Amino acid sequence: MSNMLIIYSLISFLLFFICAKISYKLNFVDLPSKRKIHSKATAYTGGIIISITFLIALELFDLFNFSNKNLNLIISIAFLVSLVGLVDDRYNLNAGGKLSLQTIPIFYLVIFENLALNNIGNYNFFKLELGAFVIPFTIICVLFLINAFNYFDGLDGNLSFITISILSILYFLVPDKNFQSFLIIVSIPIIIFLTFNFSIFKLPKLFLGDNGSLLLGFIISFLLIYLAVENKVHPILLAWSIVIIVYEFLSVNIIRLMKNQDPFKAGQDHLHHILYVKTKSVLLTDFFIVLINISLFIIGYLSFLLINNLASLILYIFSFLFYFILRYKFSKKYKFIKIKL
Repeated sequence: MSNMLIIYSLISFLLFFICAKISYKLNFVDLPSKRKIHSKATAYTGGIIISITFLIALELFDLFNFSNKNLNLIISIAFLVSLVGLVDDRYNLNAGGKLSLQTIPIFYLVIFENLALNNIGNYNFFKLELGAFVIPFTIICVLFLINAFNYFDGLDGNLSFITISILSILYFLVPDKNFQSFLIIVSIPIIIFLTFNFSIFKLPKLFLGDNGSLLLGFIISFLLIYLAVENKVHPILLAWSIVIIVYEFLSVNIIRLMKNQDPFKAGQDHLHHILYVKTKSVLLTDFFIVLINISLFIIGYLSFLLINNLASLILYIFSFLFYFILRYKFSKKYKFIKIKL
């Protein structure tokens, strides 16, 4: 297994290097603008390269043979979601068009592969059954989470580090060696991408692009659904694993609606923008966001472990209210921030 991982890592690195060079040649680049914080044209194909790396692993090395059919399908179908993101990066689709295209692969996994949430947890005194709302609720949740991931793709390394932190939490929660090996293999291309994202050793710089943020959001969404469906982890613990993603997405959109702003319009009102203004450091900003996610998860996990699942659910709700109050306060303080890297 270790030898295969080394080979897989080398192939992943070479693929990133070659595809990055091709991306610049074909002008698949994100240009600087008033609302974007980078100063140079940068290739936005990081996500599609990650998804191709997954496909190569599936077809040539059978690295995912130790996992089950559903996990393989999630990785395979994720490639289509990445393509949707690439089209959006290239042609700047409107919100309706992007959501419509995202729904197709989601619909397939939910309807035809039965990767749907039947309930959102048993809380001793009651069980939150979804009944007739199973399919629409699952599709809405996946669309919600995919686009919530997109909110964090505004600073080098931000979304990648958050995704790695989520995969690490899932590694901790599921003591199954096959599933843990699966998570390691999913993590490898994301880690390698970071070396290009930060242009370490003067490697050609890459962004995830929408093709990457949608890809990672899709994979995490269905990994959580898979774990819930298979009863491997209680749903509230899965919710705690992505707590910063959920809290931030809800907070930004509620605040925008309160201010009569378009929730779909890109802006610099996200958590990473605010933290960057304070820290003046990309790495410190990434570190603090990951630290917040892991810290909140630990609090939620301890409430689940030491009290019960209902207490963890109540804490999740009240923690969001506290987070929202803080975010609203900072949204007023940093109303007119403009940052440039």
